[in-house]
Amino acid sequence: MASLSPSLTLLLFSSFFVSSFVVPSESQFQSADDAFTSILISQNGLDFVKDLLVTEAIASAVPLRLSDIQKSKKIPFVGNVKMVLSNITIYEIGVSSSYLKAGDSGVVIVASGTTCNLSMNWFYSYQNTWLVPVEISDKGRASVQVEGMEVGLTVGLENHEGTLKLSLMNSGCHVQDISIKLDGGAAWLYQGMVDAFEAQIASAVEKAITKKLKEGISKLDSLLQSLPKEVRVDDNASLNVTFVNVPELSSSSIGFEINGLFMGRQKEMLANYYYHRNPHLSVLCRDPAKMLGITLDEAVFTSASSLYYDAKFMHWTVDKVPDQSLLNTAGWRFVIPQLYKKYPNDDMDLNISLSSPPEIRITENNIDATVFADLIIDVLEAGEVIPVACISLVIRGSGSVKILQNNLAGSVKLKDFAMSLKWSTIGNLRVYLIQPVIWTVIETVFLPYVNSHLAQGFPLPIIHGFTLQNADIVCSASRITVCSDVSYAEVGNLKNLLMRFP
Repeated sequence: MASLSPSLTLLLFSSFFVSSFVVPSESQFQSADDAFTSILISQNGLDFVKDLLVTEAIASAVPLRLSDIQKSKKIPFVGNVKMVLSNITIYEIGVSSSYLKAGDSGVVIVASGTTCNLSMNWFYSYQNTWLVPVEISDKGRASVQVEGMEVGLTVGLENHEGTLKLSLMNSGCHVQDISIKLDGGAAWLYQGMVDAFEAQIASAVEKAITKKLKEGISKLDSLLQSLPKEVRVDDNASLNVTFVNVPELSSSSIGFEINGLFMGRQKEMLANYYYHRNPHLSVLCRDPAKMLGITLDEAVFTSASSLYYDAKFMHWTVDKVPDQSLLNTAGWRFVIPQLYKKYPNDDMDLNISLSSPPEIRITENNIDATVFADLIIDVLEAGEVIPVACISLVIRGSGSVKILQNNLAGSVKLKDFAMSLKWSTIGNLRVYLIQPVIWTVIETVFLPYVNSHLAQGFPLPIIHGFTLQNADIVCSASRITVCSDVSYAEVGNLKNLLMRFP
């Protein structure tokens, strides 16, 4: 029962990941010890996990088989009786109360008022020498109820080369009271059984529970050590979920720091950038009752934009628009007469490419994005693509984010944009005349494309079966904080509660 509860509690902690300003540098390299994500499990979160795992652990811990017990005891008027208890099985466990507390010495978990119901076979034999020497024996079934049992343990938690390591610092189990009910057998047998085996049954239960505690912590420590240090986002990107620094344990919460930056799945894709770490990356939730808080530094989003820029994914050729006349020189004859005069009634396309990674700025209750792009106007003539002009764009947008299941999704709206002529083969262009056309292209082509990808979001690595619920999102200086409760879709068995990342 309690043996798996503390272990899997820490497994849940380890899986609630995901969280500045970026300056390219050829001489500076990002330290693997920097954290850009901060996670806090509140007392309500700890209680939720504890209650869930106690219930689930009970289901997975029973039936629990104990070792056989045998003993010889001298009983008045009967003589020396050999008694054996076999097939001793704990088949039911109940917990009336439990608590979990974190502190400097580790994570303490105590289950009080615990009851256990056991079944077993009994057998006795003795030599009757009063009359005719003959062996007398009998056998039957018995039920045992253990009451007032208290189970406790203290688990140490540390960062070991970027993964969480568990250590069982202390554990114990104490049985307060035990009652035995025999099915059949003589009256003297009952008292003899109680006198002979009460202490041994209690000791066997205590040892079995304590052994389960150690086994559970050892198995989970192995599992935590094997957790991946990166989580797949798509074919091109992963999240670096390496743990950084030591876990912070307080009387009412447990906190973690994780690197949290985007990284290329093919490591050569991403150029070297230095991400300035916010030294005060704390988790501040307006509602302290929320179970979980995740703070993502601005650098997380900027690392994503840098990665996709370096991987050359920020280039689009626009050959279809809602108003297809805009992609024919005839549609531009009043805006750019010289274009129509030189290439009358020719089809066109627009090549949009970013000239630098998008800049992300997170401020109080606001997310700003600035995109620097070049728009090249191409004329399609006789199967040849002819670039005729290049316009530099500075697009400013305001963003918003939301939780979509366990993904952090978003969208962006156009605030304004500026444009200037970079070069032209058709003479000087009056850019203010083509501004409405560019506005239309941005609103009807560029933003819908960007938002279709932002709407999918990127995954917050959560244990399979758990879902963020009633999440609040708070934007503050250079960070986004997700404060949420958690729901759990029962999988029926703790063995199925393994790490599965999207």
